[in-house]
Amino acid sequence: MQQLHLTEIEQRVYQAVTTLEARGQVPFPEAIAEEVGLPPEQLTTPLHVLGEKNLLHREDSPMEGLDFGPRWCSQQLA
Repeated sequence: MQQLHLTEIEQRVYQAVTTLEARGQVPFPEAIAEEVGLPPEQLTTPLHVLGEKNLLHREDSPMEGLDFGPRWCSQQLA
């Protein structure tokens, strides 16, 4: 299996998402930013890079008319 190399911020963002999920919280960008301790606008690149590496995936709000923004979820490994 190929090992992925993540920057420090990518590691922190991924850990924040999995921590939020483990607590039963929804990993919205604002919650991830609070967990990481950075402003939400600084998470755009790490979130997309983690998505490209298939570690996270973006889910849009499933409820019509109640869009709280995208959430970023860790990939479920088969």
